[in-house]
Amino acid sequence: MVAVNNVTAAQLLSRPFSSQSDEMLSRLAFFLSRSLAEEGVGDEVFDTLEDILGDRAQPAPARRVHRSDELLVRLGLPLPRRRHQEKATPMLPEDATRISDRFRRATTHLVRVVPHRVAMYPTEELRLLISLRDEQPAPDQAVAHLRRFAFAILAILDLMGDDA
Repeated sequence: MVAVNNVTAAQLLSRPFSSQSDEMLSRLAFFLSRSLAEEGVGDEVFDTLEDILGDRAQPAPARRVHRSDELLVRLGLPLPRRRHQEKATPMLPEDATRISDRFRRATTHLVRVVPHRVAMYPTEELRLLISLRDEQPAPDQAVAHLRRFAFAILAILDLMGDDA
């Protein structure tokens, strides 16, 4: 800390304020925020998205075929909606935890970066992403939860203009 006398303090306070310095500070803040936004999401998240949603993803369970379905199709009638929903193939708990952790880290990063990369703040998309991050699914629902989580991340990346 430096002590100044009254004369020096009066001279410093009487200097004219430059609007140029205010403009320079706002430009610096803008470029720093863009620098943060340019970091983007890591390649490991894109690889994980590919694992969950891509060709290597676990296939959905096969639908049960009913004998009456073939007859209804031949007659041109719609198939009835079945109340029984088959669950997705369970995932190993270690894999589900690893993928959830990656998606949670990506969510934290996206929440910080999104305001600097989009014109309109995506309130609903981020609300969904945060609620999926906080959700703790049952082990038999892990695959379905991770797929919803992956689609929510892709929606944000699409708004930001990142190519997945």
